Amino acid sequence: MMLEIDIRHRQGGFELQADLRLGQGLTALFGPSGSGKTTLINAVAGLIRPDHGRIAFSDQSWSDAATGTFLPTHRRRIGYVFQEPRLFPHLSVRANLTYGRHFTPKPERRENLDRVSALLGIDTLLDRAPNRLSGGEKQRVAIARALMTSPKLLLMDEPLSALDVGLKAQILPYIERIRDEAGVPILYVSHAVEEVTRLATRVVTLNQGRAAMADAVEDTLQHLPRLGQSRAGSFLRARVTGHDPENGLTLATGPAGSLFLKQADLPVGTSIRVFVPASDLVLATGETGSLSTLNSLSGRVSAIFESGTTVLVRVDCGGEVLDAEITRRSRATLDLEPGKPVSVLFKAVSVEAGGVYRQAVKPGA
Repeated sequence: MMLEIDIRHRQGGFELQADLRLGQGLTALFGPSGSGKTTLINAVAGLIRPDHGRIAFSDQSWSDAATGTFLPTHRRRIGYVFQEPRLFPHLSVRANLTYGRHFTPKPERRENLDRVSALLGIDTLLDRAPNRLSGGEKQRVAIARALMTSPKLLLMDEPLSALDVGLKAQILPYIERIRDEAGVPILYVSHAVEEVTRLATRVVTLNQGRAAMADAVEDTLQHLPRLGQSRAGSFLRARVTGHDPENGLTLATGPAGSLFLKQADLPVGTSIRVFVPASDLVLATGETGSLSTLNSLSGRVSAIFESGTTVLVRVDCGGEVLDAEITRRSRATLDLEPGKPVSVLFKAVSVEAGGVYRQAVKPGA
């Protein structure tokens, strides 16, 4: 299944340009507010008719400005999850889930209530009214309702933006399960680097209406904090090697070295990405002695960028790039220059459990 997008569309003084070929897995549309993410996803949904170009899915033309083809939304077989749950207040959870299924032709109904409710962990909520659900439960029901239509494509427009950090952390594993088990391609809009890092099979960045697809997800992830609205930081690749419950730690190792992290519920052997905030890194030269920081990685300064009173020092640790924010005085004290060997130190508690992400499974198609 392939989604092909080659369009130009103008709204007032804003113009969207996109030329993309997207397959299975979760494609994250990432960029700051106003960059064109929602405009692009609405064009795919048929809520916007592009001025130029075409959109096709699995060789079926959905929109073609040259021929005048335009398939209406209800015929595209799309599941759409919005920022707000938008549940029918007068219907139970069960009735909300089965409502959209009636519009799916019987031969194409591949999903059933038991499977979807188990996948989203809402099987105990089926007889409740929406007003008796928490915010996180409502959003899980909204996602389940979209899946119950057995969509060809699932669109998710910042589905977690209205939730607090705790509720986001609860829902992210369910979206991972949909990505890995539901067998439906997902187009996921977000400006939150944490969500993109955890979920993305591939990344499309948008900036001032220009869409660009990354060739390598791992390379793109290093730049996401500077493209979006999240705090600066870097990502380390690693694999979980063990747990130390007595001390509340998860142990991992990767190209940069051994890592001590706050305990995370991840099986041994799991491939992870670890987000390390730039402001939490400490640089040292020479012997460091005994410190409370459990993580100490050896590296070499590869670049230095000055911005006002802040200095961003880029360090290469075994091929992994870490960005550290320090003051000008600290740079002068350490006499930092490109090529100088340094130790990069950070506490296990600097990496929140929510900043350890299970890597996306690579698409099979």
